[in-house]
Amino acid sequence: MRRLGTGIGWRPEIADTVELLPGIDWVEVVAENICPGHLPESLLRLRERGVSVVPHGVCLGLGGADRPDAGRLDALARRAEALDAPLVTEHIAFVRAGGALTASPRLEAGHLLPVPRTREALDVLCENVRIAQDALPVPLALENIAALFSWPGEELTEGQFLAELVERTGVRLLLDVANLHTNHVNRGEDPAEALAALPLEAIAYVHVAGGFERDGVWHDSHAHPVPQQVLGILSDLAARVAPPGVLLERDENFPGPAELERELKAIRGAVVAGRAARAERRPTSTTRAGSANGGTTGNGATGTAAPPVAAAARAGGVAVLARPEAGRQRLGVAQAAVLSSLVAGAPVPEGFDRVRMRVQARALAVKRADVVAKVAPELPVILGEGYRESFLGYARERAMTGGYRRDALDFAGHLLAVGEPADTAARRALRAWWLDRAGPAPRSRLTRAAQVARSAFARTPH
Repeated sequence: MRRLGTGIGWRPEIADTVELLPGIDWVEVVAENICPGHLPESLLRLRERGVSVVPHGVCLGLGGADRPDAGRLDALARRAEALDAPLVTEHIAFVRAGGALTASPRLEAGHLLPVPRTREALDVLCENVRIAQDALPVPLALENIAALFSWPGEELTEGQFLAELVERTGVRLLLDVANLHTNHVNRGEDPAEALAALPLEAIAYVHVAGGFERDGVWHDSHAHPVPQQVLGILSDLAARVAPPGVLLERDENFPGPAELERELKAIRGAVVAGRAARAERRPTSTTRAGSANGGTTGNGATGTAAPPVAAAARAGGVAVLARPEAGRQRLGVAQAAVLSSLVAGAPVPEGFDRVRMRVQARALAVKRADVVAKVAPELPVILGEGYRESFLGYARERAMTGGYRRDALDFAGHLLAVGEPADTAARRALRAWWLDRAGPAPRSRLTRAAQVARSAFARTPH
């Protein structure tokens, strides 16, 4: 696997800082946030300097019941080609549910949700991964996600689930050590046990990020400094294998250059400490316990022999689904029930922790409010201090069905339908905003009307 070195997540808010940080070998960019024909100048300058750029997708939903959307795959492929990326990455998660497969309304989570660690769900995931691999021009690596809740009746640990996924598809891993810490706090999973079970030779690179704990729940915020516990897991990993690349993620509450440099230094130090520990205890296996027995993974790297279910599923060297198509429908029904409870006010399915599901539902609604405020910044201005309360009330029983921009339009339309906001000038401004983006009339006339309404709103005391 190509050595990447030390990297940082590129975000528009810190683009200038990233260009000036010393020792940055590569950057990662959220794939859906860039346009292949109009790459940000900062990314172009980084590429000219020889800094690799990796597109990191968040919308494929490879852990969902449906097969990957061809349009989304094509969009990810075009971004990889535009960036001359060495690989692309995505997540082991589902992000939507419902639709034709389950004859129910299509729901969007706007967030990465955990896949049940069952063999049937693994069958679906493996086929989805192979479809994605065939459609992409560069290797694919998948990230383990952080989760607030667990599925009942799981058959595999996280390490076992990921190991079999690699064995059956040859996919690479994007190992997020911060997510291992999150799942340790939230689900009682031991990071050391996960590392011991993983095919460490399949790691493409590593994510490191910060978060915070509240009421016994760890929130993977990407907006706080990297805690010592996460650095400790990184050192443990580096004591087992040399990670090809390590990347610092920061998505909000961006600190100044000096603090980012300190975090990068701490990350490098954790890797050095782990490397020293590995050198002291040689000769030992640097991968999972089964590596010494000479087995191979699906991509030819040393690893354990294929588990019986995987071996039985192979035909001519290519893994095939071991379960019938009905497995997709069963998974789809289960995921739709979970997502309905989280975003549409439906009852929590049997066997789930109701407290954790309420925490997750609240977190999803808050995230929706925050993202809608970013993609439609006029709404918090028009609605003022009442924006968040209004949106959370709206989101409590109304699911997102078409992305955040559609969500902003639906929210505004809902308010207008119920006669909100109460302030006449604000309601006129909201109506003008909504019509300017969703109405059937010519855009030029609506734009003038919106400008008039906004001017009137600006002159009105609040």
